[in-house]
Amino acid sequence: MDSAGAGPVDILIVSLGSTSGLRIADAELAGSLRRAGASVALVGAAPPRPLRTLALTDLSWALAARRAAVTGLAAHGPRAIVYSSTTSSLLWPRPGAIRFDAPSAGNRPGRHGLWQRPAERRRLAQAPLLLPWSAGGLREAPAAAREAGRALVLPVPVEPSGPPSAVRDIAAIAYAANPAKKGLHRVLSAWLRVRRPGEDLFVAGASSSELARAGISLPAEGVHVTGLLPPGEYRALLRRARVFVCAPCREDYGLAQLEALADGCLLVTTPAPGPYAALGIARSLDGRLVGEDLGAALRTALDDPVVSSYAGRAASALAMFSRAAGDRIVREELLPLLLSSS
Repeated sequence: MDSAGAGPVDILIVSLGSTSGLRIADAELAGSLRRAGASVALVGAAPPRPLRTLALTDLSWALAARRAAVTGLAAHGPRAIVYSSTTSSLLWPRPGAIRFDAPSAGNRPGRHGLWQRPAERRRLAQAPLLLPWSAGGLREAPAAAREAGRALVLPVPVEPSGPPSAVRDIAAIAYAANPAKKGLHRVLSAWLRVRRPGEDLFVAGASSSELARAGISLPAEGVHVTGLLPPGEYRALLRRARVFVCAPCREDYGLAQLEALADGCLLVTTPAPGPYAALGIARSLDGRLVGEDLGAALRTALDDPVVSSYAGRAASALAMFSRAAGDRIVREELLPLLLSSS
C-alpha cells in the first residue's frame, strides 16, 4: 500500500481494500488529492484470515483498519483523515471523513449486522464529513447523518481503458468476484437457455474452484472462467466483449458495470436494490436490456443492438464519472472541506 514515506502529510487515507473496487477507488482518491496539491499517505488494512460469519469478518477487518490507522497517525501526523468504507471507521482511533459506496447496513440484515449497524450509525453521525460514491449511497445513510449537511457526493472515476477493439469476438462477459451477490447463477441459467453455437460467455473475477465452493456448476461448453485478472487484462477483455451481463441481488455502486460501459459494452442487467449508479444509465441507453427476463435481454443485445448511438450516449452519460470531473470536485470542494475541519 502506498504510504508516501514517513513524515507529516495533509491527508491520511485509511483503506479497507477488501475488494478490487475499493482498492481502485482509494488509489483514484489519493491521486486526485495529490493533483489538487495535497500531500497524501495511503495505509491499508492487512487482510484477516477467513471467518465463518459476517459479524466476525467485519470485526476482523475493522480491527485491521484500526491498526493501520494507528500506524499511519504515528508515522504521518495528518491534518485530516479519510476512512475508506464504513467498516474501516467502526473502531477508528480518531474521527475523520468516511467514504463509502453504501452503508453496510444495506448488506447486513438481521444477525449479520448485529453489532455493525449501531456502530455504523454512530460513526456516520460523528464523522465531520461523509463522502458517498453516489447520491443513492447517501440516501441509504441514516437521516440524521444526511440532514446534518456534512456530505459531498464524490463518484469513483471511470475512464475508457484503451482504444476499442476492431473486432468484438467475445459475445458476453460477466464479473463474479462475489458470485452469490452478483447473481452468477441467474446469469448462467439465462445464458444456457439462449446461447447459440459459437457464442461464449467469459466469467472474470473468480476461479473455477471458487465458483465450485460457492455451489455453482459450470457447463461443459460456452462458458470460460478467467479467474481474477490484473486490471489491465480484465479491461482488455471488456474491450473485446459485445455485452456485459449481470443479475445482482443488490448493487452498492456497480463499478464493474460502469467500466464495461466505458469500454464499449452493452449493459444487460436485472433491476436490483441498492444505490446501483449504472442502473439508471442502462435504462436510458436501451430499456430493452434491463429486466427480469435476462435471457430475452441477452438475445436482444446480441441480435438487435442499438449500436449506432449506444456508445456515444454512454460516453456522454459517463462524463460525470470522468477523472477530470472528479478532480474538479476534489480541488474545489473536498480539499478545502478536509483542511478546514483539521
